Amino acid sequence: MSTGKPARVLPWRPRSLQARQLMAASLALVAFLALAGYALDRAFLDVAGEGQHDRLRNYVFAYAGDIEFLRSGDIYVPDNGPDDRFDRPGSGLYAEVVLPNASWTSRSASGPQLPEALPLAGGEEKFEGPLPMVRSDGTPGHVYRYGLGMVWAPQEGAPEAEFPYTIYVMEDAGTVPRQVRVFRAALWGYLGIAGLILLLLQTLVLRWSLWPLRKVVEELTRVQRGQAHRMGERHPRELEPLTDSINALIESERENLEQQRNTMSDLAHSLKTPLAVLRARLDSNADERELREDVATQLQRMTDLVNYQLGRAASTGHKLFAAPVEIEAHAEALVQSLEKIYADKGVICEFEIDPAARFHGEPGDLQELLGNLIENAFKWAGARVLLTVKTGQTAPNRRPGLLIAVDDDGPGIPEERIPLVLQRGVRGDERVHGHGIGLSIVQDIVRSYRGELRVGRSTELGGARFEVQLPPGL
Repeated sequence: MSTGKPARVLPWRPRSLQARQLMAASLALVAFLALAGYALDRAFLDVAGEGQHDRLRNYVFAYAGDIEFLRSGDIYVPDNGPDDRFDRPGSGLYAEVVLPNASWTSRSASGPQLPEALPLAGGEEKFEGPLPMVRSDGTPGHVYRYGLGMVWAPQEGAPEAEFPYTIYVMEDAGTVPRQVRVFRAALWGYLGIAGLILLLLQTLVLRWSLWPLRKVVEELTRVQRGQAHRMGERHPRELEPLTDSINALIESERENLEQQRNTMSDLAHSLKTPLAVLRARLDSNADERELREDVATQLQRMTDLVNYQLGRAASTGHKLFAAPVEIEAHAEALVQSLEKIYADKGVICEFEIDPAARFHGEPGDLQELLGNLIENAFKWAGARVLLTVKTGQTAPNRRPGLLIAVDDDGPGIPEERIPLVLQRGVRGDERVHGHGIGLSIVQDIVRSYRGELRVGRSTELGGARFEVQLPPGL
């Protein structure tokens, strides 16, 4: 149940088509950059973690290649490590060699308290962390540690002389996070700059792509102000159906307005004479009986003129975007009525109607077309009338055209009389009852639909053939 209150419009909903597209594209761009940044961030974390593992492992093997064992059982480790940080106390990169009864540490390990290093079996590798430690300044910290268990044998085949030892390399756990922070700052900074550039380009592309719509609006404004009679012809393919429909609507409204003006002008002009006669008779000294007869005659004449002009106005106007009308049902109703009127002639009307054919217009226009054409055929036919309806020409993005043809087996129309028959008030034969305006009404209706009326000889029945060709519509 309606309360009569106007619908509330959401204040945040953009009314501009460009704003809608820009908002949607911007949200999609931000979402894409966020997902891309997240994916790159996770990938860098994985690569940084794997890189730390490989880096510590390489340091272990570098120390393993440089360690030498003395005859006394002690080991010799070169002063210069594989990285300068091993030589700087508290640098965050530490090395330790664990022996059965002793241990060796790099100069960088002097000061920090590193986690306890346990010996590993020969060939055993172990990567672990983060492990707790205490830095040189007394602050707690963590390290990642990679260890490799090794065995030194001075003589081959003498297992009793084997000497096991373990090499550990440790790195401060804050190294990778610092790298991640630097990477993230650079990543989101560059993504932000790229996002701003893409938003700017996106705005320019949207303005360029919507320029034809702005041109359509400008042309419509010019038409509304009377600065142009119709819209231009050069528009993008996607907008052509819209602009063509608008032009057709403008032309239809202009034609309807012109027709209404003409109808009123014709009606006023037609009524001038009967009114003048009535005024003259009222001013004369005619008796009451003659005056009554003259008034009745002129009133009937004016009634006929008004009915004619109103019928003409109704038959010429039509809706531009009318629903399709099925033809066969209207044709059957008309033929049933005409068969009763012309029952003494015994005329038979045959149909050849395409089931897919439709009339896109006013039902009244269709009745006027079929009624005048078929009735004209019944008047002149000897025994047969043929109604043919087919789908006409087609065009992309348009409704199909229509072909309506009425044939009879009558005497036909001589070619030289065809232009006269189509004139208003001219009958094909003065001996046949009628007003001579039926075919003119048909011609006016066909012209209002931008169609064509052809009159000729029927090749099937031998009499006259009236053919209406309607073009593809909008």
